[in-house]
Amino acid sequence: MIAADLSGFAVFFLGWLPYIGRMSEQTIERRFVAVSADTARLMGVDFIPIGKSSGASGSDAHSVTEPRAAEIEVKPFADRRAAPETAADSAPARVRGDRAKATRLLEELRVKYEADAPHQHFVTDHHTIVFGEGDPCARLMFIGEAPGAEEDKTGRPFIGKAGQLLDKMIVAMGLRRDEVYICNVLKTRPPGNATPTGREAELCKPYLIDQIRIVNPEVIVTLGLPASKTVLATEATMGSLRGKFAKVAFPPENGILKSVRELHSEGIEIPVMPTYHPAYLLRDYTPENRKKVWSDLLQVVKLLGLTPKVPAAE
Repeated sequence: MIAADLSGFAVFFLGWLPYIGRMSEQTIERRFVAVSADTARLMGVDFIPIGKSSGASGSDAHSVTEPRAAEIEVKPFADRRAAPETAADSAPARVRGDRAKATRLLEELRVKYEADAPHQHFVTDHHTIVFGEGDPCARLMFIGEAPGAEEDKTGRPFIGKAGQLLDKMIVAMGLRRDEVYICNVLKTRPPGNATPTGREAELCKPYLIDQIRIVNPEVIVTLGLPASKTVLATEATMGSLRGKFAKVAFPPENGILKSVRELHSEGIEIPVMPTYHPAYLLRDYTPENRKKVWSDLLQVVKLLGLTPKVPAAE
């Protein structure tokens, strides 16, 4: 059954294997099934996207290689400080906000974004604004870099193959997709799914900050280097950022809406866990990378006091 489900996805991997010319499709499929089984042992969960595919889709293309440096100016709101060693040992439950009010503010912010259209100042290849979705009072927020082709068609973030993998990660953490909030730094698809530039991220960042302040999650997971650089205001590499929490302050003056500035007048501080983008994980599907991502997510699980669906293998 597993081999049958994975047949379409095994074909998808043909374009990525450097030695494909020397291997048959059946051999590729057998190797992929074996690697997927190894994933289950390493991560304690089946993080295997299933279904047929005719090629890479939108959000998969964003981080398939280590993203280039984004030109992000360090801002006061991203005053990054190392989280104390005991941060993951205690997670006091935060009183969740007014869901109706948060929903209204997110819609107000969406309308403001559409009116301002910051994407008019840079080249895009979009048909739909992909603003974000999920629980407006979620305890956990995922932030990617930009929508892809499938997201642009539907207006929903992370629904391509990388999104399917993210869904499996969320379930493995002991949550459902509708219990988290998912968005991107850019709300429109870049041409050719290009990595967002520093200027593009800077123009869209105030709207992202207001999304964060409205949802006010207990933890943020940034997916990939561009999103991590934007939220943390850093030029560090992904390898040096992932695996540890950073506490990020979001003062009210860095947002865009007056109503949101008044929401938390004293500002908020949220622990952020950077990890690899699911698309990068699909591209470099090694036991080492899969184990790293699951290790990052387990730290979030511990901080939130969740129960993972399946315990991770040692």
